[in-house]
Amino acid sequence: MYTIRVWDLPLRLFHWFLALFIVTSIVTGLVGGNAMQYHYWSGYAILALLVFRLLWGFVGGHHARFVNFVRHPRTIIAYVRGQLTDPAHGVGHNPLGSLSVLALLLAAAMQVGSGLFANDQIFNAGPLANDVSDRTSAILTFYHTTIGQPLIYGLVGLHVAAILYYAVVRRKNLVAAMITGDKLVEVPVPATRDTALMRLLAAVLLALGVALAWWVSSLGAVGGY
Repeated sequence: MYTIRVWDLPLRLFHWFLALFIVTSIVTGLVGGNAMQYHYWSGYAILALLVFRLLWGFVGGHHARFVNFVRHPRTIIAYVRGQLTDPAHGVGHNPLGSLSVLALLLAAAMQVGSGLFANDQIFNAGPLANDVSDRTSAILTFYHTTIGQPLIYGLVGLHVAAILYYAVVRRKNLVAAMITGDKLVEVPVPATRDTALMRLLAAVLLALGVALAWWVSSLGAVGGY
């Protein structure tokens, strides 16, 4: 057995802050009223994080890069059928897990994107709501509140269920790896670079995401998100 660094610190922080802000967005969206201001801020935070994750998927640590965990559909099907015997497939995101991660990131991006154009016609409107037609804004509002919201619930629930399955059935603590960054693996595989230089690069990329989110938030409209 080998202990290797799988998840770099920037990716781990992204994971936990994304979870925090998704929960914040869900709670504040359900509460409504004055809590909507926090809903707006949380949405902008998620936007900044998603921009960072997109960029980090190209220049980040080994197991964070899209090229190293986005799998061909045939590979995913073979994994589900139990036809992949190489232990290396489960070191980072396994083929099925990679599909779940991509789905959650895409759903979060669509939820944030639709929220930017949403308009409840009463108190709240996204900063870009006035830049599209009323019909387009209504369609995106419908998606944001009626389709995107339960989709996020389902994907988050699936993510939690997978963690519990691995903990109870497979006896693997995925949460611990996302805290420490290290995994005990059966075969020697490339470790993720988690150096000070990589963390500085991550900070720069996050700053770009924050700048974009701040610029979008400054474009106006009633509620700002």
